[in-house]
Amino acid sequence: MRALQRLIQGRVLLLTTCAAGIGGTFQFGYNLSIINAPTLPIQEFINETWWLRTGRPPSENLVLFVWSLIVSLYPLGGLFGALLAGPLAVLLGRKKSLLVNNVFVVAAATLFGFSRRAGSFEMIVLGRLLMGVSAGLSMNVQPMYLGESAPKELRGAVAMTPAIFTALGIVIGQVVGLRELLGDPGAWPLLLASCLVPGLLQLASLPLLPESPRYLLIDHGDTEACLAALQRLRGTAEVAGELAELEEERVACQGQRARRPWELFQDRSLRRQVTSLVVLGSAVELCGNDSVYAYASSVFRAAGIPEGKVQYAVLGTGSCELLAACLSCVLIERSGRRVLLIGGYCLMTCWGSIFTVALCLQSSFSWMPYLAMSCIFAFVLSFGIGPAGVTGILATELFDQKARPAAYMVGGALVWTLLFLVGLGFPFIKEGLSHFLYMPFLAFCVCGAVYTGFFLPETKGKTFLEISEELHRLNFPRQSQGPKWTGPEVILSTEL
Repeated sequence: MRALQRLIQGRVLLLTTCAAGIGGTFQFGYNLSIINAPTLPIQEFINETWWLRTGRPPSENLVLFVWSLIVSLYPLGGLFGALLAGPLAVLLGRKKSLLVNNVFVVAAATLFGFSRRAGSFEMIVLGRLLMGVSAGLSMNVQPMYLGESAPKELRGAVAMTPAIFTALGIVIGQVVGLRELLGDPGAWPLLLASCLVPGLLQLASLPLLPESPRYLLIDHGDTEACLAALQRLRGTAEVAGELAELEEERVACQGQRARRPWELFQDRSLRRQVTSLVVLGSAVELCGNDSVYAYASSVFRAAGIPEGKVQYAVLGTGSCELLAACLSCVLIERSGRRVLLIGGYCLMTCWGSIFTVALCLQSSFSWMPYLAMSCIFAFVLSFGIGPAGVTGILATELFDQKARPAAYMVGGALVWTLLFLVGLGFPFIKEGLSHFLYMPFLAFCVCGAVYTGFFLPETKGKTFLEISEELHRLNFPRQSQGPKWTGPEVILSTEL
């Protein structure tokens, strides 16, 4: 309740969160889901276009190849965007990077909107690549911007909002893609080009809001601008204590330059942070949640849901993730990061195991398809409560100001690469393992829970300097630190 009051008091922080989210991870979720509705109309368009150009119909393999390009270039563009995010965040700042990112959105929406009139499926391919670049960039810069702008009491809740906006984007994309709205076969150019709307909303609102105070003070050395930003974000002029904490962090980072991605792997003082980023970043992509969405339609059909109603049942899965993300945002500052991660992965392991049993026995018992359907909703809820949002906070809280952009580049590149590989390999896993296809994914859920329990420190309610101090002790357990550390006092001489 106290956190909610602080958030209401800092109305500018709330508006900043919404403005960054609507053109950030909302776009990622939205463009991930809207591509499902126009699958057949776009394939027909590819077929007709090829016929008009060559005078003969294309082979089925050619149509599938072009369609696979349209789908797979999105995560490939995300990889490029993730690699671009770090340099842009350092060069332009967090807020300006998000604004410049909308150049890709406008270009992609233009390509989508005029692709049918131009008779060019290549414009769709290029548009999806550009939207991927936009998503990769915003998914890294948005949590960095919000995590640096929020007070430590609200940092977890605010940093969870990218997961909420991702889930919201998925749900809105599923709704807009319904046949009653823009899911009509003839409306697919408008459906794809509708990504322009969130981009325009961000361009209209974000310029009115402040830049990250940490970026202004630590990277630019502008104390006056930092003070003004803090006062606007907190809704009060009494920010002397927080400004003093930022000054301490600035002194600790003084004389350092922004880290490069490969330097993170070479620095022993960042060993625990980099390992946590790689292990838990891999777990969140290899836990099987995206594959649950891919398998949901067939399970719903097996449960006896009419074909025309399956799309509404699939919409329910997206709504479950949105509900869970909102619940996690409320719980994270009460229960902490570790509890949500461990609980989420353990529940996913449980529901995934039951789901596997239900798939194996669905022909033996009439009620098994309904159990499988329930497991899908429970699995998505468990993912949304913990791993979906908490994993995105790691790069913000575990790395200092100079290493944070590079950490987001590493984490983003890893996530998008795994997203691409899972999308590519899932059909083969499904074909080879049949009803046991989720067993490899469940192994990663177990790994995520075990690693969090044994190696990830709790960061709830701590300043960035306190987190750095604790991580330094974990990275150098045998190094003499003088008198034994007995409290959260910050030792500025500690190597970050």
